[in-house]
Formats: sequence, structure tokens, C-alpha cells
Amino acid sequence: MNNKNNTRTIGLLGAISIGVGGMVGGGIFAVLGEAVSLAHGATVIAFLLAGIVAILTAYSYAKLSVKFQSKGGTVSFIDEAFGHNYLSGSVNFMLWLSYLVTISLYAVAFSSYSQVLFLDNETKFFNHFFISLAILLPLVINLISASFVSKSESFIVFIKVVLLIVVIVASYSYLDYDRLSPKHWEGSISLLVAGMIIFVAYEGFELIANSAEDIKNPKSNLPKAFYISVILVIILYLLIAVTSIGTVSEDKLLEAKDYALAIAAKPALGQIGFTIVSVTALLATFSAINATIYGNGRLGYILAVDGELPTVFNTEKNNIPTLSVIITAFFSLILANSINLAQIAIIGSASFLLIFFIVNVAALKLYKQIKASKIILIISCIISFIALSTLIIHTYQTDKNAVIIFFAFILVSILFEVLYGRFVRKHMFNREYKKEN
Repeated sequence: MNNKNNTRTIGLLGAISIGVGGMVGGGIFAVLGEAVSLAHGATVIAFLLAGIVAILTAYSYAKLSVKFQSKGGTVSFIDEAFGHNYLSGSVNFMLWLSYLVTISLYAVAFSSYSQVLFLDNETKFFNHFFISLAILLPLVINLISASFVSKSESFIVFIKVVLLIVVIVASYSYLDYDRLSPKHWEGSISLLVAGMIIFVAYEGFELIANSAEDIKNPKSNLPKAFYISVILVIILYLLIAVTSIGTVSEDKLLEAKDYALAIAAKPALGQIGFTIVSVTALLATFSAINATIYGNGRLGYILAVDGELPTVFNTEKNNIPTLSVIITAFFSLILANSINLAQIAIIGSASFLLIFFIVNVAALKLYKQIKASKIILIISCIISFIALSTLIIHTYQTDKNAVIIFFAFILVSILFEVLYGRFVRKHMFNREYKKEN
């Protein structure tokens, strides 16, 4: 036991930094404008609602991570609860697809901030150019040196959080509290929908689970890492929302919807503030793409080793799952260049809300094994289901294409599992069984 603990290299601070880094990636820079367009003066409440779903789900992750410490994280939890069947296989493939959506979200945000920072006018050509650049450069970095990704991440997390805090503190004296008053709030349904659309900005906390085997004193540090990282990010997002709504008129925020956070820095810090946030956004989105390509490449590799993805995904060179990383980048390129920012945010949030709902159900199924409160888990299941249902119903009324794409993701996941599981994996396992006997 001691020898095993000695091989663990990540302390509490490192685990918290994984969670914060996963959440404060590119999401907040991409979805702030979307939140304002729906929640208006109540954007702060929308971020809080999304945070409540995140903290409830973090409870499930904390309990599951302590009991089932594995690099598979979410994949392992679903397999433990439901076994290797069509449901677990479909959800695991859906998780892989969902990370493609988050890479796309970050790439589109990278493009928006690049164009506003370097060009006088936005154009379709440069939009696609910067989107592609944001994915291809991290792909090259991942193929050359995977260690660079992990070594640089903690430093980048520190820089982007510090810069955001500087903007928040500098903007304090410029706040117009009237813009935050209830008279500027939208109805409760719009608030909930806004919160769920921006939920994708919270999804990264689950990455702590993938590092569970490397975290020191896991029984103590894993739960602390989940709760502290989510609470810190909730506070940060609430302060960003207050700063944005309180210092800039709604018209200006909506006009600069795709780079609203940069506009929010202008009243206090002028053009320097605009540039600081834009550069921070580029740094954050680029590092998030870098880390997510790495993480999803690893996820594809793990799924392939377990027989849930084709063997091409477990091709490895110099400890880098090369083909899995390339496939991840390839499909992210297609998605990012095909779907607009609003649709990507909706699809990303809906995908993770569905996966987190299933993880909450998995935790409820295993509540005795993981020594969790049945009542908290039931509440987590109900809240995450309501959040997902509300988002889908409202989106169907306003943007049917986004809902169609989301359900297409689910259908593709199920069909892949059914067809691959029946015609490939079954025969592969049969061959292995015959060899052993």
C-alpha cells in the first residue's frame, strides 16, 4: 500500500489545478455572449444554476473516483455500474464524440478572438483559417511531445486565472448595479436554459477522475479536489458575469457576442484590457484544445484497448497514441468548420448533461459500494435530467438543427456500438477465447 502511494505524484493543489484548468479552458470565453443573449441581467443567476448542476455531479464523481481509481474515469464508472453492454459502449463512444464538440467550441472561440485582435474585419476565410490553425498546431505539438501538454498546463492555468482576476478587480469601481437588478432579468425558463447552454464551461472537472491513480491520499484529496475546484470556478464565473453585465451595456455585449469578455474589460482598462483578455482567451482556448486533443486521444486509446473502439486507435509510438490523436483532430476540424458557435455550445452542453445524468444514475446504482448518500444522488439525477430536458425542449423551439445534430450524435453512438459490438468485437473476443483454449 505504501509503495503504491509513493508512486503517486499529484498532490491536492495539483489535483485542484487539473479541475480548474479543465473548466476555465475556452468555455467561458466562448459562451458568455450566449448567456447574456438569453438571461440578460440575470446572467449571474444562469452561471449559478449551471454551477449547482456541476457541484451535485461532482459529488457523484468524488464518490466514484475514490472507489474506482482508474485512468478511464467516466468510462470506468459506467462500465462498473452497467457492465460491458450496449448502454455502456454507446455512452463511452458518446463521451469521445462530446470531447470533439468541446475542441470545436474552443477552436471557434480562438478564431473569434484572433480575428478581433489581429484583423480589422471578420471574414469567412480567416474564420476557417484560425479555426483550423487552432486545431492543427496542437495536433503537431501532441504528436511531437505529449509531455509538453501536461508540463505547460499548470502554468497556463495560473496565468489565465490571474489575468481574469486582474480584470475583475480593476472593474469593481466601474460597476453599475442597476444593470444587475431583477427588472432586467428574464423569466425562469430562459434563466434555466441560459444556465444549461453555458454548462459546457463547467464540464472539465471530470478530468480529475482520469488522474485518480496518480493523486496522493486519494480518499481525502479526491473529494476535496472536486469540491474545491468546482466552488472556485463557480465564484470566478459569478464575478466575471457581474463584471461583464455591470460595466458594459447589454447592446455592446450582444454586438460583440463571440468576444464579449474582451469588451467587458474595456471600461476599466481600455484597449489594454481588451488586448489582455483577448490574449488570455487565445492562450486559454489554445491550451484547452491542446489538453483535450491529448485527453481524447488517450480516451480513444483506452476504449480501443478495452475493445470498444477499433484497434487502429491503440496504435502507439513513443508513448503517444498517434492515430487516436490524429483521428480526434480530424473530426474536430470537420465539426468546428461546419457548425456555428451557438449550436456547438448547445450540443456540447447537452452531450455532457446527458453523460453526467448517466454518471449520476451509475453512482445511485452503486451508492452502497461507494458509500454515498442516496438522497443526494437522487437529487443529482433529478436536477441533471430536468436541466437536460429543459435545454432540449427550448432549443427545439428556437434551433431545431442543434437538436437534430445532438440526437444524431446519440444515434451514431448507438449504431456504432450495435454494429461494431456485434460484427467486430464479438468475433474478436471469440478468436481470443479459442486461442486461449
